[in-house]
Amino acid sequence: MNIKRLFDIAASIFGLIVTAPVFLIIAVLIRVKMPGPVFFRQNRVGRHGKLFKMVKFRSMKVNHGGNTISVKGESRITPLGAKLRKYKLDEFPEFWNILIGDMSFVGPRPDVPGYADKLEGDDRLLLTIRPGLTGAASLKYSNEEELLALQSDPVKYNDEVLYPDKVRIDINYIKHWSFWLDIKIILYTLFGKKLKETYFN
Repeated sequence: MNIKRLFDIAASIFGLIVTAPVFLIIAVLIRVKMPGPVFFRQNRVGRHGKLFKMVKFRSMKVNHGGNTISVKGESRITPLGAKLRKYKLDEFPEFWNILIGDMSFVGPRPDVPGYADKLEGDDRLLLTIRPGLTGAASLKYSNEEELLALQSDPVKYNDEVLYPDKVRIDINYIKHWSFWLDIKIILYTLFGKKLKETYFN
């Protein structure tokens, strides 16, 4: 077992224990203010293209019927859900995905089925590692929902501009990987800093 996986196991256990009171509070708030299930589960593409169920706190209305691209301010996101998403609290249940090996703390964000089929050549490297809770591309596009809200066609902009650039950044992350780089990305994520590296060039 390599150092990245050992770190993921230890840190996810720690995270689940420390955030347990927050989990309980969020779960109660969702039950009270957003009738329906507390958790949102969705198929995502993991390592080697294997599908897994990613778990998040639900931030949208039940049976909203929307697409897979989230835009800030859209009506399917509830007021409580907007706050959870703003502070990334909806991501906390992914600690479980990390613990059981579906995900890592750092890596490309896991895509919904369909996007992985578009990967060609070196871009297929994205499927050789576990997807992450955060990553180099996530840091660059931490304001992704706000950026998409400015577009006349958010889905087209995501498919033609954001997704290709995120793939490029994540491929560079894989090629330059080090344990110290993972720690730096985690710290920058926690403190809201931008990763000023060659990944954005």
